[in-house]
Amino acid sequence: MENVFEEDIRNCIDVLKKGGLILYPTDTIWGIGCDATNAEAVKRVYELKQRADNKAMIVLVDDASLLERYMHEVPEMAYQLIEVADKPLTIVYDDAKNIATNLLGDNNSVGIRVTSERFSKELCRRFRRPVVSTSANISGKPSALNFLEISQEIKDGVDYIVKYRQDDESEHKASSVIMLGADGSIKILRQ
Repeated sequence: MENVFEEDIRNCIDVLKKGGLILYPTDTIWGIGCDATNAEAVKRVYELKQRADNKAMIVLVDDASLLERYMHEVPEMAYQLIEVADKPLTIVYDDAKNIATNLLGDNNSVGIRVTSERFSKELCRRFRRPVVSTSANISGKPSALNFLEISQEIKDGVDYIVKYRQDDESEHKASSVIMLGADGSIKILRQ
């Protein structure tokens, strides 16, 4: 299994560097991923999902210390929330930087999750850039709760499919999502 893991990481990084799309396991559900700093790659994800490009997508990083690379200002509350979260937590921040502009919502906002799952964490760590993580489904259709539920259309639309954890049939859930204002205000978007 370790050889599969290493091979998948290497192949994913190669594909991401070339602006390609991957299908990979995360700390929540399986995701379609790309380099979050590459606007062309991000555009391909929107096209594959048949999703309007004004609907923002989540970005993964491997460590909270990296937030400062992608936000003009990280509220102190963010670090506290990440530290105490007992399940995957995506935080939407205002005023992002160094991220593809077609990933940003109102106020240049972006949702970022610090992943703790083994594969996605190692992928982000070695890639050294944030990785898009959006549910592996066509927009408007139910999210796939495990690899077996992902449609062939999605599988055919990516450049690389991770082998690691394909046989995991447990049902995973999307993360909680909160919006954290620069003034420290918190708004729950998804529990």
